[in-house]
Amino acid sequence: MIKEKPIAKYWVRENGKIRCKLCPRECLIAEGKSGMCGIRENKGGVLYASYYGEVVSIALDPMEKKPLYHFYPGSFIISLATCGCNLRCKHCQNWSISQVKCKTEYVDPESLVKLAIRYNSRGICFTYTEPMIWFEYVIDTAKIAKKYDLPIVLVTNGEIKDEPLEELLDYVDAMNIDLKSIREEFYREICDGKLEPVLNTIRRSYERKIHIEITNLIIPTLNDSVKEIEELTDFIASIDPDIPLHITRFFPNYKLTDLPPTPVETLMMAKKIANRKLNFVYIGNVASKELNSTYCPDCKTPLIIREYMHAIKVNLSDGRCPECKRRIPGRF
Repeated sequence: MIKEKPIAKYWVRENGKIRCKLCPRECLIAEGKSGMCGIRENKGGVLYASYYGEVVSIALDPMEKKPLYHFYPGSFIISLATCGCNLRCKHCQNWSISQVKCKTEYVDPESLVKLAIRYNSRGICFTYTEPMIWFEYVIDTAKIAKKYDLPIVLVTNGEIKDEPLEELLDYVDAMNIDLKSIREEFYREICDGKLEPVLNTIRRSYERKIHIEITNLIIPTLNDSVKEIEELTDFIASIDPDIPLHITRFFPNYKLTDLPPTPVETLMMAKKIANRKLNFVYIGNVASKELNSTYCPDCKTPLIIREYMHAIKVNLSDGRCPECKRRIPGRF
């Protein structure tokens, strides 16, 4: 970890402590302590981005792994994370880096961009843990990446306040937003978070013309009811029925090990409900070419064939179905 870290953005002093204003949690941080995310620290009455550039994991991933199915399918993207998160999801798949402090290695923004160029990455993706808490590093990297036409991608829980979100969206090209449930109780009891900021992130990102796709992890007995799936689908459809939805299979992990994996039948039921109002619905964490491929909603022509998180065939003509000429949302 390098010694000099930048001053963080979005905070105020309050009663001898610091109130972080980056995410809806608004942690009140005492001297020498960090917020719940673990990477924004009060030192001498100043909030520092103490894990700026500190990388815990980095890889060259298929774009489909994010998952982003309508954003340069078949390409690969440098993907990286720091440790920490502003949620405490009981089912976290990456808890070993999101919920505990980890060994990291410093990578400055310029070096990260050079690495992306060296490996012919389609862009730079901040993922694995929560990129919103890495706010300053994401923006500094994006400013350099834009000079080389490298898109910036976030895989995020969407928990961020309005003002920093608006600044961030100036630099972001695509997001996969994890809409964990459409119920406030789920966010409060299972994630120790809030629903409305996530809905706001989805709305504003769409309004700002960011390419967005949504993931919903279906957990048995917790968010798998017909009513909840209908309400979640209704929310997405009210914004745009062309927004891709990834309905994903749960596997026991972290603090939710007493539940079984989601039955495939439940996922298929959810897909059937979602397809009534949404045009592009996929099943995640299930090995199926059919369930992960893209078909034209109008004439059913196969457009993007996927297998094992890879696009193996793209059959589009200037972003349109080659048969009926329907425009397919995304960047291709």
